[in-house]
Amino acid sequence: MMRLNKVYHRLTLLSLTPSSPPPPPPPLTSSLSRFSSARTPGHLRIHHFKRFKSISTMISRLPNLVPLNTTAAENVGGRSHGSVSSASTEDEEALAGKYQLPPPEIKDIVDAPPLPALSFSPQRDKILFLKRRSLPPLAELARPEEKLAGMRIDGKFNTRSRMSFYTGIGIHQLMPDGVLGPEREIYGYPDGAKINFVNWSLDGRHLAFSIRGDDEDNSSSKLRVWVANVETGKAQPLFQSPNVYLNAIFDNYVWVDNTSLLVCAIPSSRGDLPKKPLVPSGPKIQSNEQKNVVQVRTFQDLLKDEYDEDLFDYYATSQLVLASLDGTTKEIGHPAVYTSLDPSPDHKYLLVSSIHRPYSFIVPCGRFPKKVEVWTTDGKFVREVCDLPLAEDIPIAFSSVRKGMRSINWRADKPSTLYWAETQDGGDAKVEVSPRDIIYMQPAEPLEGEQPEILHKLDLRYGGISWCDDSLALVYESWYKTRRTRTWVISPGSKDVSPRILFDRSSEDVYSDPGSPMLRRTPDGTYVIAKIKKENDEGTYVLLNGSGATSEGNVPFLDLFDINAGSKERIWESDKERYYETVVALMSDYEEGDLLLNQLKLLISKESKTENTQYSIHKWPEKKLCQITNFPHPYPQLASLQKEMIKYQRKDGVQLTATLYLPPGYDPSKDGPLPCLVWSYPGEFKSKDAAGQVRGSPNEFAGIGPTSALLWLARRHGFFPSFLVTICYVACSLFYLDQQSLLLVRVTRRQMTGNRKYVEQLVASAEAAVEEVIRRGVAHPSKIAVGGHSYGAFMTANLLAHAPHLFCCGIARSGAYNRTLTPFGFQNEDRTLWEAMTTYVEMSPFMSANKIKKPILLIHGEEDNNSGTLTMQSDRFFNALKGHGALSRLVILPFESHGYAARESIMHVLWETDRWLQKHCVTNSSGESAELEACKDEVGKGITDSDNQAVVGSGGGGPEVADFEHEGFYSLPRSLL
Repeated sequence: MMRLNKVYHRLTLLSLTPSSPPPPPPPLTSSLSRFSSARTPGHLRIHHFKRFKSISTMISRLPNLVPLNTTAAENVGGRSHGSVSSASTEDEEALAGKYQLPPPEIKDIVDAPPLPALSFSPQRDKILFLKRRSLPPLAELARPEEKLAGMRIDGKFNTRSRMSFYTGIGIHQLMPDGVLGPEREIYGYPDGAKINFVNWSLDGRHLAFSIRGDDEDNSSSKLRVWVANVETGKAQPLFQSPNVYLNAIFDNYVWVDNTSLLVCAIPSSRGDLPKKPLVPSGPKIQSNEQKNVVQVRTFQDLLKDEYDEDLFDYYATSQLVLASLDGTTKEIGHPAVYTSLDPSPDHKYLLVSSIHRPYSFIVPCGRFPKKVEVWTTDGKFVREVCDLPLAEDIPIAFSSVRKGMRSINWRADKPSTLYWAETQDGGDAKVEVSPRDIIYMQPAEPLEGEQPEILHKLDLRYGGISWCDDSLALVYESWYKTRRTRTWVISPGSKDVSPRILFDRSSEDVYSDPGSPMLRRTPDGTYVIAKIKKENDEGTYVLLNGSGATSEGNVPFLDLFDINAGSKERIWESDKERYYETVVALMSDYEEGDLLLNQLKLLISKESKTENTQYSIHKWPEKKLCQITNFPHPYPQLASLQKEMIKYQRKDGVQLTATLYLPPGYDPSKDGPLPCLVWSYPGEFKSKDAAGQVRGSPNEFAGIGPTSALLWLARRHGFFPSFLVTICYVACSLFYLDQQSLLLVRVTRRQMTGNRKYVEQLVASAEAAVEEVIRRGVAHPSKIAVGGHSYGAFMTANLLAHAPHLFCCGIARSGAYNRTLTPFGFQNEDRTLWEAMTTYVEMSPFMSANKIKKPILLIHGEEDNNSGTLTMQSDRFFNALKGHGALSRLVILPFESHGYAARESIMHVLWETDRWLQKHCVTNSSGESAELEACKDEVGKGITDSDNQAVVGSGGGGPEVADFEHEGFYSLPRSLL
């Protein structure tokens, strides 16, 4: 009773002017109700705390105490500049846990309608405009979901939860002159239906898609498959029966041929949802009595017990149904957890993958036992390709894989030939063996006793194949630790032609990237390397489409490459002076046979710093460019923002680059230095040269997402002046390897020292970036904030701990701060905690929480399912900061995952960020305030923990917020009350 009254008195004292008498205390029941509701969904937690050297010091400051609902103009730098009675209702609600909106100039950009997605027909004569909506409401994220086997399932729809969708489909005819015809809307489906899984038929005459609604009736809200006639635009259900629903947990449906589809349907015999027993049948037991070495990263949403296993089977089990456009249907196979369906190019066979028990409680479903079979398209079993056991023991070392057959696929250039890779090192990257992977191939129905044919052997890890024909295929292999990547040229149909290496390079060396071969679509719907013919030339040519990285930025290109001679001719290049252009796809690939160079037709995207992406058709031989889209600028208020790629050098000689964004109309000579936000995500490299290479283009359009740091370029009103934003690709070169010829075992040993210099190099990179923007005169030295998401949040916390002289505040979203909570590796660290304990501890900002003296805003989704970034990372980090008197604030977003989706959440994140920058960056003129310095001296002196209590309340409908701000509410000694 005394404690509750104390909390109440503290609140009433601070909510009144000094001369106002306090009202009588509330009854005990009202105080208790406040505490009892504090842990409900959307609840609020606010912790405010300040220590004083003496009672006299505290009393002398009472006139300056203001509640946190004071407006920014009234409370600059933590001092009152107006009466408490003029406090903003908006701030008051937000600090009580209500969702808030950012300033209109930011809100309007986020609420702008998104541009449609595009899809071209197989014959390249029509374009779909798939229409999208703005941000979803929080109510959609709040829908119940089951967390099973590493997935999140919406039981009402029987799909993965939180699916985006299209709101409509428009079709445009692409005229011979390159102009788009008028839009024809697909119609016939219910109004307000949500559209997913849109697919063209092989001949381009029909579209298949799923629709769902939001009816309260569970059955009518499940997904149904619809088919539309492209010429008329009329859509109708695929199934005549209204009781056939799509199961979209894994694969959903595929076109088997031009007139039939194979659908994963919810079994009609499924029955009722399993009921969780009130009393468990026994304890939960895991055993390792065989002493197996099983190391796994921090996977989330795993199965927990037998009930979860039954629930997973209930939702994931499908019955395959073969349905024709004429209305006939046929069930094939037995109900099972089918994960993928892949028709052979000749449409005679199906490659069917499924998973089965025993399941696991420590790894997600991708590692469950897996069976791969070949069926005929009418459902007759042909043979079992493999049945892989549970894979709980895949080593955590990079480039480690599952044992046995993997990457089983159809050859794209053959009617029905399978190929796959098999590891020779047991899947363990630490095992030295040659070859490491072997690629095999075999017909769908091999003759009795016929063994798989060895196609190629690799000493690095297999990375895929681009098929062309029996005379040409490209095989890719790579090794992560050395960043080595190789491309082989093979002749699949000629055993007497020896494979040869076409490219052998470092994957980090973007300047040497030759590009990737362009693929063409076959009449069977597969994609193969496009062969190009030149007049009066018998050479074998392919098109290499590359990003064209240079020291001045990317200049994309298209090269005509002689695969035998190794020579190349540049036939197209982006306009590097003003525009950023890329080759998106071939538009002349619908004709059979080799493509003629003088009849090429390409789809080109084109953008600039101030013009958003538009698409054009580029034709040979005249090379005429015809623009086919005319999308409006998505945020015209920032149409003239300034963008520049800047280069600068770290103290150890590493060349770094960043992209500097300045507000529209900003002139440093007239306007002076601005507050600056450095937003980054650390990049890790093997060499100084790789770290110093330029990535990206100065001419790229500045795409602004809902939570982009670029939104603050729009802040030009009133108290908040224009902001400049620096997007830094911070190079944390973990290890410099100058001699690429070193043996792998030596490289592996040296790599183990990598992360030991993480903090040192991170600080050096940040110092270089800050010094550069100050040198240019665009950033105010004491008004530079730092921020990042995920690993960028980890970076932010480390910089505030180890480089407090650089930044005035930080914003860390969805990060991991204590690496001992991810003991079996994280990011690019594949050693365990017990192998590299010093590194784990030194890299963890949690261990340096006592060093963080600058304000830090922590934001995290309450349902974060990303491996390593559990929500408790921010919770525990905040408690560590609070325990050392750091000025900090924690915002937990209900129902949000690693990335934020709901409009309410995103708007509130922007409001929080805007408020934080305004309070600790824009209004900060001399670094830390004198009051903050005084608080540092006062922390830990004179008052025991029992003299300070938390203020707890319930916001009831907003993000969970925990505050620890020196300028806010004050916790007073008991003697004063």
